[in-house]
Amino acid sequence: MDLVDGVLRGDPRAVARAISMVEDGAEGLEELSAGVFPHTGRASTIGLTGSPGVGKSTLAGELVRAARERERTVAVLAIDPTSPFTGGALLGDRVRMQAHATDPGVFIRSMATRGHLGGMALAAPEAVRILDASGREIVIVETVGVGQAEVDVAAATDTTLVVVSPGWGDQVQVAKAGILEIADVFVVNKSDREGAEAAARDLGQMIRMGPELAWTPPVVQTAAATGKGTSELWEAIAAHEAHLEESGTRDDARRTRLLREVEGLASERLRGRIRQLLSEDEVLSGELVSRRTDPYEAAAILTKRILLSPGP
Repeated sequence: MDLVDGVLRGDPRAVARAISMVEDGAEGLEELSAGVFPHTGRASTIGLTGSPGVGKSTLAGELVRAARERERTVAVLAIDPTSPFTGGALLGDRVRMQAHATDPGVFIRSMATRGHLGGMALAAPEAVRILDASGREIVIVETVGVGQAEVDVAAATDTTLVVVSPGWGDQVQVAKAGILEIADVFVVNKSDREGAEAAARDLGQMIRMGPELAWTPPVVQTAAATGKGTSELWEAIAAHEAHLEESGTRDDARRTRLLREVEGLASERLRGRIRQLLSEDEVLSGELVSRRTDPYEAAAILTKRILLSPGP
């Protein structure tokens, strides 16, 4: 497959085409995945999540700058789960990172899931693998918000950064969103504003009140617009990577994520097959509506049909 060869050479056009295939769930995606998968697992991945307006894109740009200063190649994948097309607000991410646009060691891409089976949670890992296979040493995944889908994607990385800003709001609501549980590093961005110290102190207190962890998430204060704190943030990310390496937990976590991804893909396929069987079986549908067959029995009937089916 020529496209696979292009991705493995690091050709930007081939990489862009491959990610578009992932977005669209296009024909040939399985062949593409089979071609790139043996060449993955080398990149360090960083997830960026947090409420809109906390400065994630600016922070991502600063991390790109820090990576390039250390002569490491990097890609940024900005993901919008709701937009039916790439563009809109996410094009602003590219504008804000335009200082890196002509650097061949940097690849920046906005992505929406327009047709991929299973949506963003399953599309994002495949897109990250394409960037990994293309030779990028660091892949930064930026999500738009803090819904469950965004949290899941950000957490599907080696190191997850949860970004807040001064006056970050109701602690209970943030905890409910699940972002406290996934953070490997907390970032208080826009720390040149009033309330930054209080936000950092609140986060530190919440961490201390939580369960004892093998890795205690540090709280780093940054002002990405001016570059303040970028070096400290880079050091915190490097410390977490070293912890993963020394503890052997990175391989375990990657294995768990892969198994969960396979489970998700298989579940989506089975769900599609069940939906098809149910829509084609007017008798079973009628029995459900007339209350002659209950949902549990109907589910058991459909499951048995799939298990006994000789087809794919």
